[in-house]
Formats: sequence, structure tokens, C-alpha cells
Amino acid sequence: MEHWIRVEPNVKVYVNDLNPLGNKTLLFIHGWPANHQMFEYQYNQLVPMGYRCIGMDMRGFGRSDKPLGGYDYNRLADDIRCVIGALGLHNITLGGHSTGGAVAIRYMARHKGHGVSKLALFASAAPSLIQRPGFPYGTTREAIEQIIQSTYKDRPKMLHDFGDIFFYQPVSQPFSDWFFLLGLEAASWSTIAVSNAWMAEELFNDLPRIQVPTLILHGVHDQVCFFPLAEAQHQGIKNSVLIPFEDSGHGLFYDERDRFNRELARFAG
Repeated sequence: MEHWIRVEPNVKVYVNDLNPLGNKTLLFIHGWPANHQMFEYQYNQLVPMGYRCIGMDMRGFGRSDKPLGGYDYNRLADDIRCVIGALGLHNITLGGHSTGGAVAIRYMARHKGHGVSKLALFASAAPSLIQRPGFPYGTTREAIEQIIQSTYKDRPKMLHDFGDIFFYQPVSQPFSDWFFLLGLEAASWSTIAVSNAWMAEELFNDLPRIQVPTLILHGVHDQVCFFPLAEAQHQGIKNSVLIPFEDSGHGLFYDERDRFNRELARFAG
């Protein structure tokens, strides 16, 4: 079932609600620069198991509206609140990948986890994607600035290069082409705006405010959100479990999809 949910007077986000009568509900928040379709290898296994899987395209990405503004974590978290309210969701597992995981953390802190009973973080860009004083574990500010400049200059090449470091396991050329096209569905300005948000946003104060059981899944070979970020999340969220994926990079949802789906189903069940 498809929905376009109004989150601001002139902005609607796209939501794909699979198996609305399922026993347990998972709301998936995708990472940059893709959209909810990145989780199709989760939908294919979890829906037949009886789960309700809801995929949301963040504003600026996929089939959602693409306004020129509103790409800070607070606004993106507020969009999640609008979706949860519009669909009347409660007692759900909120799952987020990369930037989507960071926004999910902000949602839990900013909206006191409204409607959410469990949180699942996949290769999340938290507590900070970039290095900061006292936190040397992220990527460099210069690397993000290079992504932004590359997006201005040649966005398809930037997306192609990003895809090259995304997965640890070999993927087929057709799969690589498909993943590349997900990034092209985003607007160039939203792609840039979220990149700028990485440099401005940090979630050190958000982590202790999470009060629900939290599952942290993270690839040991992640070249985007390095594994020490997962360890910092585990340290900062008191009721959390960290499961390293030894044969995965940033795209652990595909690198080790069977194990990923088992762990997520066990946690959400």
C-alpha cells in the first residue's frame, strides 16, 4: 500500500507499507543517497515471515517531494514523527541505515521515542560521521567536502565512486547499476544538503536519551561509517547490543543479508 504523507504544508513524503496486517511492524529509514528500495532484500524475507515492513523515502530522495530546504536532522526526524502519526503506528521497531540511523537516533531523543518500542541501527552515521575534538573515529571533514564538490561537478561519477566502497562482498555489474540508479533518483540539492548536515550534526547528547532496547549491526570493514562508530553507539546507549558483521562493509544489509535478516527478525519479533 502506497502513501504520500504531508509533513509540511507543501511537502509530502512517500511511504510503501508492505503487509499492513502483519503482526510486528518495522519502519525502515534509508541511508544517503538511496531510498527505501535499498531494503528490498529485507522485505523479500521479512514480509513472508509475517512482518509489516514500512519503507519511507526521506524528503529529497526516492519518490518523496524534493524541497530546497529542511535537511537538518531535526526536520528529518520531524518527518518521521509525521509518518508515525499519520499511520497510527505504535510498538514498532524503528530501523535506520547510515544517515537514516543518525536521524532515527535524533527521532528517539527529540520525540521521546513516540510509538517506538525497539531501535535498530545499521552502519549508522553516529554519534558523528566526521572527526571532532575528542572523537577521532570518523572520516575527515575534507573527505566530505570532496563529496560535496564532486556532486556539484559530476554527480553520476560521485555516486559511482561511492558505490565502489559501499559493499565488501563482490556484487554483479547489474546490481551495481541498480544501486547507482537509486542515488540518481535523489535531487542534487538534497544530496548536497545532507552532506552538509554531516558536518554540522552530532549526536553525543542524543545517545543517552534512548530508553528502548537497541540493536546495533555494523560491518567490520565499513569504509563509510567506520566500525569504532558502532562501539561509540554501544557505549552511549545503555540498553544496546552490538553485533559485528565480520564479512561486511557499509552495505551489510546485502553483504550478509541472510544473517542480517535473521538478527533483525529475532530482535523485532
